[in-house]
Amino acid sequence: MPYPSKVKLVDVGPRDGLQNEKQPVPAQVKIQLVHLLQDAGLREIEVTSFVSPKWVPQMADNAQVMAGVQRKAGVRYSVLTPNMQGFEAALQSRPDEIVVFGAASEAFSQRNINCSIAESIERFAPVVAAARAAGVYVRGAMSCTVGCPYEGDIAPERVGYLAGLMKGIGVQHVGVADTIGVGTPRKVQAAMQATLQHYALDDVSGHFHDTYGQALANTLAALEMGVWQFDASVAGLGGCPYAKGATGNVATEDVVYMLQGMGIDTGVDLDKLIDAGVFISEFLQRKPQSRAALALLNKRSAA
Repeated sequence: MPYPSKVKLVDVGPRDGLQNEKQPVPAQVKIQLVHLLQDAGLREIEVTSFVSPKWVPQMADNAQVMAGVQRKAGVRYSVLTPNMQGFEAALQSRPDEIVVFGAASEAFSQRNINCSIAESIERFAPVVAAARAAGVYVRGAMSCTVGCPYEGDIAPERVGYLAGLMKGIGVQHVGVADTIGVGTPRKVQAAMQATLQHYALDDVSGHFHDTYGQALANTLAALEMGVWQFDASVAGLGGCPYAKGATGNVATEDVVYMLQGMGIDTGVDLDKLIDAGVFISEFLQRKPQSRAALALLNKRSAA
Protein backbone atom coordinates (compact mmCIF):
# COMPACT_ATOMS: atom_id res chain seq x y z
CA MET A 1 0.00 0.00 0.00
CA PRO A 2 1.39 3.47 -0.85
CA TYR A 3 1.93 5.88 2.03
CA PRO A 4 -0.98 8.24 2.76
CA SER A 5 -0.58 11.61 1.00
CA LYS A 6 -1.88 13.43 4.06
CA VAL A 7 -1.60 12.79 7.81
CA LYS A 8 -3.69 14.19 10.65
CA LEU A 9 -1.83 14.83 13.89
CA VAL A 10 -3.47 15.21 17.29
CA ASP A 11 -1.21 17.14 19.65
CA VAL A 12 -1.73 15.70 23.12
CA GLY A 13 0.92 17.90 24.79
CA PRO A 14 -1.42 20.19 26.75
CA ARG A 15 -3.16 17.19 28.37
CA ASP A 16 -1.18 13.95 28.15
CA GLY A 17 2.11 15.85 28.07
CA LEU A 18 1.58 18.12 31.05
CA GLN A 19 -0.57 15.99 33.35
CA ASN A 20 2.36 14.40 35.20
CA GLU A 21 4.50 17.51 35.61
CA LYS A 22 5.33 17.98 39.28
CA GLN A 23 5.47 21.78 39.17
CA PRO A 24 2.12 23.53 38.68
CA VAL A 25 1.63 24.88 35.18
CA PRO A 26 -0.68 27.94 35.33
CA ALA A 27 -3.83 27.94 33.22
CA GLN A 28 -2.52 30.92 31.25
CA VAL A 29 0.56 28.96 30.16
CA LYS A 30 -1.59 26.01 29.05
CA ILE A 31 -3.90 28.36 27.13
CA GLN A 32 -0.93 30.02 25.43
CA LEU A 33 0.44 26.59 24.46
CA VAL A 34 -2.88 25.70 22.80
CA HIS A 35 -2.85 29.03 20.95
CA LEU A 36 0.71 28.44 19.71
CA LEU A 37 -0.17 24.93 18.54
CA GLN A 38 -3.22 26.06 16.59
CA ASP A 39 -1.24 28.94 15.10
CA ALA A 40 1.32 26.36 13.92
CA GLY A 41 -1.43 24.61 11.97
CA LEU A 42 -2.48 21.82 14.37
CA ARG A 43 -6.13 21.05 13.75
CA GLU A 44 -6.65 18.58 16.60
CA ILE A 45 -5.58 19.43 20.15
CA GLU A 46 -6.15 17.42 23.33
CA VAL A 47 -6.57 20.29 25.78
CA THR A 48 -7.22 18.92 29.27
CA SER A 49 -8.94 16.21 31.29
CA PHE A 50 -11.94 16.34 33.56
CA VAL A 51 -10.67 14.04 36.29
CA SER A 52 -10.68 14.40 40.06
CA PRO A 53 -8.01 16.95 41.11
CA LYS A 54 -7.19 14.49 43.89
CA TRP A 55 -5.79 12.11 41.26
CA VAL A 56 -4.45 14.60 38.71
CA PRO A 57 -3.93 17.97 40.41
CA GLN A 58 -2.28 19.39 37.27
CA MET A 59 -5.65 19.29 35.48
CA ALA A 60 -7.70 20.98 38.24
CA ASP A 61 -7.98 24.13 36.08
CA ASN A 62 -9.69 22.24 33.21
CA ALA A 63 -12.76 24.50 32.91
CA GLN A 64 -10.63 27.65 33.17
CA VAL A 65 -8.33 26.45 30.40
CA MET A 66 -11.18 25.48 28.08
CA ALA A 67 -12.89 28.84 28.71
CA GLY A 68 -9.67 30.74 28.03
CA VAL A 69 -8.89 29.16 24.66
CA GLN A 70 -9.72 31.42 21.74
CA ARG A 71 -11.12 28.85 19.39
CA LYS A 72 -10.09 28.79 15.79
CA ALA A 73 -12.42 27.66 13.00
CA GLY A 74 -11.48 24.22 11.75
CA VAL A 75 -9.73 23.18 14.98
CA ARG A 76 -11.15 20.38 17.14
CA TYR A 77 -10.64 20.52 20.90
CA SER A 78 -10.81 17.27 22.86
CA VAL A 79 -10.85 16.45 26.58
CA LEU A 80 -10.41 13.24 28.56
CA THR A 81 -13.45 12.17 30.62
CA PRO A 82 -13.11 9.09 32.88
CA ASN A 83 -16.69 8.94 34.20
CA MET A 84 -20.14 10.56 34.07
CA GLN A 85 -19.19 13.20 36.62
CA GLY A 86 -16.23 14.20 34.46
CA PHE A 87 -18.31 14.13 31.30
CA GLU A 88 -21.04 16.35 32.77
CA ALA A 89 -18.41 18.88 33.88
CA ALA A 90 -16.70 18.67 30.49
CA LEU A 91 -19.93 19.25 28.59
CA GLN A 92 -20.18 22.75 30.08
CA SER A 93 -16.95 23.65 28.26
CA ARG A 94 -18.27 22.51 24.85
CA PRO A 95 -15.56 20.07 23.70
CA ASP A 96 -15.69 18.82 20.12
CA GLU A 97 -14.61 15.39 21.23
CA ILE A 98 -14.20 13.39 24.41
CA VAL A 99 -11.66 10.66 25.05
CA VAL A 100 -12.33 7.53 27.09
CA PHE A 101 -9.61 5.00 27.81
CA GLY A 102 -9.05 1.33 28.45
CA ALA A 103 -6.02 -0.95 28.69
CA ALA A 104 -5.27 -4.12 26.75
CA SER A 105 -3.61 -5.44 29.93
CA GLU A 106 -5.67 -6.63 32.91
CA ALA A 107 -2.87 -5.88 35.36
CA PHE A 108 -2.44 -2.34 34.03
CA SER A 109 -6.20 -1.74 34.20
CA GLN A 110 -6.25 -2.83 37.84
CA ARG A 111 -3.24 -0.67 38.80
CA ASN A 112 -4.37 2.35 36.78
CA ILE A 113 -8.12 2.53 37.43
CA ASN A 114 -8.72 -0.26 39.97
CA CYS A 115 -10.98 -2.43 37.85
CA SER A 116 -10.91 -5.08 35.14
CA ILE A 117 -10.96 -4.26 31.42
CA ALA A 118 -14.58 -5.38 31.13
CA GLU A 119 -15.58 -3.29 34.18
CA SER A 120 -13.81 -0.23 32.79
CA ILE A 121 -15.79 -0.52 29.56
CA GLU A 122 -19.04 -0.87 31.54
CA ARG A 123 -18.17 2.36 33.36
CA PHE A 124 -17.61 4.15 30.07
CA ALA A 125 -20.78 2.90 28.36
CA PRO A 126 -23.07 5.61 29.85
CA VAL A 127 -20.43 8.28 29.15
CA VAL A 128 -20.23 7.26 25.49
CA ALA A 129 -24.03 7.11 25.20
CA ALA A 130 -24.42 10.57 26.77
CA ALA A 131 -21.72 12.06 24.53
CA ARG A 132 -23.23 10.58 21.37
CA ALA A 133 -26.68 11.87 22.41
CA ALA A 134 -25.18 15.34 22.91
CA GLY A 135 -23.55 15.24 19.47
CA VAL A 136 -20.01 14.99 20.88
CA TYR A 137 -17.58 12.71 19.03
CA VAL A 138 -16.07 9.85 21.08
CA ARG A 139 -12.49 8.68 20.73
CA GLY A 140 -11.11 5.73 22.67
CA ALA A 141 -7.51 5.45 23.84
CA MET A 142 -6.31 1.84 24.08
CA SER A 143 -3.24 1.73 26.30
CA CYS A 144 -0.57 -0.97 26.61
CA THR A 145 -1.41 -2.52 23.23
CA VAL A 146 2.11 -3.86 22.73
CA GLY A 147 3.63 -4.21 26.17
CA CYS A 148 2.75 -3.72 29.82
CA PRO A 149 5.04 -2.86 32.77
CA TYR A 150 3.41 -5.67 34.80
CA GLU A 151 2.54 -8.36 32.21
CA GLY A 152 5.27 -7.91 29.60
CA ASP A 153 4.28 -8.57 25.97
CA ILE A 154 0.60 -8.18 25.13
CA ALA A 155 -0.91 -10.62 22.63
CA PRO A 156 -2.69 -9.02 19.64
CA GLU A 157 -5.81 -10.98 20.66
CA ARG A 158 -6.02 -8.86 23.82
CA VAL A 159 -5.94 -5.73 21.68
CA GLY A 160 -8.69 -7.11 19.46
CA TYR A 161 -10.74 -7.95 22.56
CA LEU A 162 -10.49 -4.36 23.83
CA ALA A 163 -11.23 -2.87 20.40
CA GLY A 164 -14.32 -5.07 20.15
CA LEU A 165 -15.54 -3.92 23.56
CA MET A 166 -15.02 -0.27 22.61
CA LYS A 167 -16.86 -0.75 19.35
CA GLY A 168 -19.67 -2.42 21.27
CA ILE A 169 -20.34 0.64 23.46
CA GLY A 170 -20.28 3.07 20.53
CA VAL A 171 -16.73 4.47 20.60
CA GLN A 172 -16.24 6.00 17.14
CA HIS A 173 -12.46 6.02 16.82
CA VAL A 174 -9.66 4.22 18.67
CA GLY A 175 -6.01 5.01 19.21
CA VAL A 176 -3.57 2.10 19.43
CA ALA A 177 -1.12 3.22 22.12
CA ASP A 178 2.32 1.85 22.96
CA THR A 179 2.10 3.43 26.40
CA ILE A 180 5.51 2.38 27.70
CA GLY A 181 7.31 2.61 24.37
CA VAL A 182 8.51 -1.00 24.16
CA GLY A 183 6.96 -1.70 20.76
CA THR A 184 8.85 -2.48 17.57
CA PRO A 185 7.41 -2.24 14.03
CA ARG A 186 6.09 -5.78 13.57
CA LYS A 187 4.54 -5.85 17.04
CA VAL A 188 2.85 -2.52 16.39
CA GLN A 189 1.55 -3.79 13.04
CA ALA A 190 0.12 -6.87 14.77
CA ALA A 191 -1.70 -4.66 17.32
CA MET A 192 -3.02 -2.47 14.49
CA GLN A 193 -4.13 -5.52 12.52
CA ALA A 194 -6.10 -6.80 15.55
CA THR A 195 -7.77 -3.39 15.90
CA LEU A 196 -8.64 -3.29 12.19
CA GLN A 197 -10.76 -6.41 12.70
CA HIS A 198 -13.21 -4.10 14.48
CA TYR A 199 -12.56 -0.61 13.10
CA ALA A 200 -12.17 0.82 9.61
CA LEU A 201 -8.77 2.20 8.62
CA ASP A 202 -10.12 5.77 8.82
CA ASP A 203 -11.15 5.21 12.45
CA VAL A 204 -7.81 4.17 13.96
CA SER A 205 -4.73 6.12 14.98
CA GLY A 206 -1.29 5.43 16.42
CA HIS A 207 0.01 6.76 19.75
CA PHE A 208 3.67 5.88 20.29
CA HIS A 209 6.05 6.60 23.14
CA ASP A 210 9.78 6.83 22.51
CA THR A 211 11.25 5.04 25.54
CA TYR A 212 13.44 2.77 23.40
CA GLY A 213 13.78 5.18 20.46
CA GLN A 214 11.25 3.22 18.37
CA ALA A 215 8.42 5.74 18.02
CA LEU A 216 9.30 7.02 14.53
CA ALA A 217 9.96 3.48 13.26
CA ASN A 218 6.58 2.45 14.67
CA THR A 219 4.92 5.46 13.04
CA LEU A 220 6.43 4.42 9.71
CA ALA A 221 5.22 0.83 10.25
CA ALA A 222 1.68 2.12 10.80
CA LEU A 223 1.94 4.42 7.76
CA GLU A 224 2.86 1.36 5.68
CA MET A 225 -0.52 -0.11 6.64
CA GLY A 226 -2.30 3.05 5.49
CA VAL A 227 -2.85 4.52 8.96
CA TRP A 228 -2.98 8.31 8.53
CA GLN A 229 -3.83 9.62 12.01
CA PHE A 230 -1.36 9.87 14.89
CA ASP A 231 -1.06 11.39 18.36
CA ALA A 232 2.12 13.26 19.18
CA SER A 233 3.22 15.67 21.88
CA VAL A 234 4.94 19.00 21.32
CA ALA A 235 8.54 18.97 22.63
CA GLY A 236 8.07 15.27 23.51
CA LEU A 237 6.22 16.16 26.71
CA GLY A 238 4.76 13.45 28.88
CA GLY A 239 5.29 9.97 30.20
CA CYS A 240 3.21 7.45 32.09
CA PRO A 241 2.95 7.68 35.90
CA TYR A 242 2.18 3.96 36.17
CA ALA A 243 5.08 2.83 33.99
CA LYS A 244 8.47 3.31 35.60
CA GLY A 245 11.04 4.87 33.30
CA ALA A 246 8.61 5.38 30.41
CA THR A 247 9.58 8.53 28.59
CA GLY A 248 7.28 10.88 26.76
CA ASN A 249 5.17 10.62 23.69
CA VAL A 250 6.91 10.95 20.37
CA ALA A 251 7.65 14.64 19.74
CA THR A 252 5.30 16.27 17.26
CA GLU A 253 8.28 18.12 15.75
CA ASP A 254 10.05 14.82 14.97
CA VAL A 255 6.95 13.32 13.34
CA VAL A 256 6.36 16.47 11.25
CA TYR A 257 10.02 16.55 10.16
CA MET A 258 9.85 12.91 9.04
CA LEU A 259 6.52 13.30 7.23
CA GLN A 260 7.59 16.48 5.47
CA GLY A 261 10.76 14.70 4.33
CA MET A 262 8.55 11.96 2.86
CA GLY A 263 6.41 14.49 0.99
CA ILE A 264 3.40 13.79 3.22
CA ASP A 265 1.20 16.79 4.00
CA THR A 266 0.57 17.59 7.69
CA GLY A 267 -0.65 21.18 7.37
CA VAL A 268 1.82 22.10 10.14
CA ASP A 269 4.39 24.89 10.04
CA LEU A 270 7.47 23.23 11.56
CA ASP A 271 9.15 26.52 12.58
CA LYS A 272 6.07 27.70 14.47
CA LEU A 273 5.70 24.26 16.05
CA ILE A 274 9.30 24.44 17.28
CA ASP A 275 8.52 27.85 18.79
CA ALA A 276 5.59 26.30 20.68
CA GLY A 277 7.91 23.58 22.00
CA VAL A 278 10.49 26.16 23.07
CA PHE A 279 7.79 28.16 24.88
CA ILE A 280 6.61 25.28 27.06
CA SER A 281 10.13 23.85 27.55
CA GLU A 282 11.45 27.20 28.77
CA PHE A 283 8.58 27.42 31.24
CA LEU A 284 9.46 23.90 32.48
CA GLN A 285 13.15 24.92 32.55
CA ARG A 286 14.47 22.22 30.25
CA LYS A 287 15.31 21.63 26.62
CA PRO A 288 12.70 20.29 24.19
CA GLN A 289 12.82 16.48 23.97
CA SER A 290 12.63 16.65 20.18
CA ARG A 291 15.73 15.74 18.19
CA ALA A 292 14.51 17.63 15.11
CA ALA A 293 13.74 20.74 17.20
CA LEU A 294 17.18 20.74 18.82
CA ALA A 295 18.93 20.30 15.46
CA LEU A 296 16.94 23.09 13.83
CA LEU A 297 17.38 25.38 16.86
CA ASN A 298 21.16 24.84 16.58
CA LYS A 299 20.98 25.81 12.92
CA ARG A 300 18.99 28.91 13.84
CA SER A 301 21.52 30.04 16.42
CA ALA A 302 24.41 29.41 14.00
CA ALA A 303 22.76 31.45 11.23
